[in-house]
Amino acid sequence: MSSSKKQKTSENCILVTGASGLVGRAIQSVVNGPNHTPTGNERWVFLSSKDGDLRDPAATRAIFEKHNPTHVIHLAAFVGGLFKNMQFGVQFFEDNMHMTMNVLKLAHEFKVQKCISCLSTCIFPDKTSYPINETMVHDGAPHSSNEGYAYAKRMIDVLNRCYSNQYGCNFTSVIPTNIYGPHDNFNIQDGHVIPGLMHKVKLAMEEGGPSFKIWGSGTPLRQFIYSEDLARLFVWALYHYDDPSPIIFSTDEASEISIADVAREIAKAAKYPKELEFDTTKSDGQFKKTADNSKLKALCPDFQFTPFAEGIQKTVDWFWENYDVARK
Repeated sequence: MSSSKKQKTSENCILVTGASGLVGRAIQSVVNGPNHTPTGNERWVFLSSKDGDLRDPAATRAIFEKHNPTHVIHLAAFVGGLFKNMQFGVQFFEDNMHMTMNVLKLAHEFKVQKCISCLSTCIFPDKTSYPINETMVHDGAPHSSNEGYAYAKRMIDVLNRCYSNQYGCNFTSVIPTNIYGPHDNFNIQDGHVIPGLMHKVKLAMEEGGPSFKIWGSGTPLRQFIYSEDLARLFVWALYHYDDPSPIIFSTDEASEISIADVAREIAKAAKYPKELEFDTTKSDGQFKKTADNSKLKALCPDFQFTPFAEGIQKTVDWFWENYDVARK
């Protein structure tokens, strides 16, 4: 009898793809921590790319046959910062589309009870009104700097609705704002803004190191979410959110901060003593992506976010302590 036809037991097997990354490591920390209360007999399986290539249908099937999951949190993605997106648009589109189609196809075939995928605020239209909310995802083209990744991620929302309408699958997605925290990719060229800046300031504080220079003018505005906050919200969604339409996971609009102020907060946490420099020959990317979290607040009104300065300090401390082994 094939694995897709096996009778489900009372055990819930929760399969997390992309679990070696920033969000996956945060989910591991949360579910293994003292404040996590399982809803029943749970078995969490955390996968990395070493466990199989999700771009490959056969490798994806082998993973599902091995673990026979009842729930899936799909985090695996080909990701990177602004400049990597601008260089590798084809790979961002193709790799992410292959992963999405394979995971959702197998989740349907194996009768997974719920599949939650991770999107990004970069999927929203470039030219839009603010704040953006969950109803506006497909209202226009995304910013040209990351259109390969953005369109691939939008298709997760399309496929979730198609699987829901055609087969009644409980597939949904979440849209986090910019994520930061321990276990991020601190590569200066390919990483996102906060880990890239943290690596720059670390190098700038070494004897004879380069200056701490911020790419762009520093004026763009962003909302940021600490990775363990996002992890706690993923676990909440696993148990409580069943709508196929996406939900934004974000701090309030008032928390929006300029990249220049982000750099100042990082410099403060790292005790960097000098003035900041800005390289205005580099692209700023999209100026703002202000997200509306009113849907989240209505459904989860008591959720408390980690203050930005506290999250930055925790991440700087982690990176300093784990510099030799951190992704960079």
